[in-house]
Amino acid sequence: MTLDRFVRIKYRSDDEKIGELVRILGELGLDCARTIEEKVDLQFDALRNLRENLGNDELFIKLVVANAIVSYQLSAKGEQWWWEFSRYFSANPPGGSIAEAYSEFLPNSRTNRRIVAGKIRRLERLEPFLESLDVAALREYYFGGMERLRDDLAGTLNSKKSAKTIVFAVKMFGYAGRISFGEFVPYPMTIEIPDDVRINAYTKHFTNEPPVSFWARIAEETGIPPLHIDSILWPVLGGSDEVLRRLKDHCGKSNAVLRLASL
Repeated sequence: MTLDRFVRIKYRSDDEKIGELVRILGELGLDCARTIEEKVDLQFDALRNLRENLGNDELFIKLVVANAIVSYQLSAKGEQWWWEFSRYFSANPPGGSIAEAYSEFLPNSRTNRRIVAGKIRRLERLEPFLESLDVAALREYYFGGMERLRDDLAGTLNSKKSAKTIVFAVKMFGYAGRISFGEFVPYPMTIEIPDDVRINAYTKHFTNEPPVSFWARIAEETGIPPLHIDSILWPVLGGSDEVLRRLKDHCGKSNAVLRLASL
């Protein structure tokens, strides 16, 4: 047995930068995150489009969760992928198996064409869980059960609860629930930020602490749940010209958001 487990690791940190980060996020608050999600994020628009065209909330929410689970190793930007998904299933709603529908969709996708076989296998494992849910169960997950959804998705897919696609699926489920049920429910503090390449690189501006634990601490200090912090950072970390235009048009605190890029 080594002593590693008993030694508290001391991470490098730039306390001045972290203090400014906390100050800016505190100024922005949860309302700014919600504005970015609903008015700036093109993925939210893609989901609204799909829901309007499907006219079936149960199928809509299940498709959103399924799509999030295979949203990795993309061949284009995430917003392009989600719009391709929205347009495809608006025109081709699954009549039966979601996994079978994706076995037709993914091989011909322009924006998500890598490791298709592995993604289909993930959906095949997920499908029995999705099939067990009705609108009432989905509503329960949305109004007070998002942590339970995370745990159930992780168990179904034999993944860590903090795995990027698991927490991202909860985030997109939150979008879908907001659209379907017409009410804003903040994400729980206990659901981690998606640990992707962008977040990993940005975290290094402040510390060499693992991103998930660092942003959990920032969330507690600012009162903004990690998934909502992810939304605030998203336009700053490589947002397109269209995203930046929408940010300036819809967010009265856009200058404060953009200051995060210089930290």
